Amino acid sequence: MTTGMFLALILVGVVAGAISGILGIGGGIIMVPAMVYLLGFTQHQSVATSLAVMLPPVSIFAVINYYKAGYVDVKAALIIMCAFMIGSYISSKIAVELPEHIVKKCFALLLFVVGIKMMFFDK
Repeated sequence: MTTGMFLALILVGVVAGAISGILGIGGGIIMVPAMVYLLGFTQHQSVATSLAVMLPPVSIFAVINYYKAGYVDVKAALIIMCAFMIGSYISSKIAVELPEHIVKKCFALLLFVVGIKMMFFDK
């Protein structure tokens, strides 16, 4: 790994972590496009790497701050976490078999739909 690649990976991580901590978005919304378009990863590599980054210890410090401020609904988080684990396991089994261009288009469509909804249809 080159020094440039190492520094680029650090930059992607810091930016994704900062935006995730501020906006509560999954770091994958930042990391996946950054890895594909800036670092030359394939769509499958970027999704898999993003998932590896977001393993539970990564968010723990942000969660502690929000918990101390009284914002974390622990029961809801545990329920969603369990459902998330099941959903991500099943969908990853499907995704690894799909062609990369299909995964990339699905990701782009999700970002587009959410962006349009937030821009024009949120109150």
